[in-house]
Amino acid sequence: MILAKVIGTVVTTIGHVDFKNRKLLLVQPLGMPGEAEGGEFIALDATQAGIGDTVLINREGGGNRQVLRNPDACVNSVIVGIVDSMAIKDL
Repeated sequence: MILAKVIGTVVTTIGHVDFKNRKLLLVQPLGMPGEAEGGEFIALDATQAGIGDTVLINREGGGNRQVLRNPDACVNSVIVGIVDSMAIKDL
């Protein structure tokens, strides 16, 4: 699971059957202050997220197949939650 910010949408003219009726969103991973962030990637939306939302993304195939309720889905990244708030506490 990773936290990311939705920064854009992806439009396709032909889509895979496993993506049917779901949006593809461009996301930017969020890192801790002072840490390098990862590069942008595309995630399948299962939550009705939009541009500017902070989201929780599952990047594991088996869990994604469970979220999509499709045992044969070939999806690497699925948005599984929209984050309402976050707090970083010093340890």
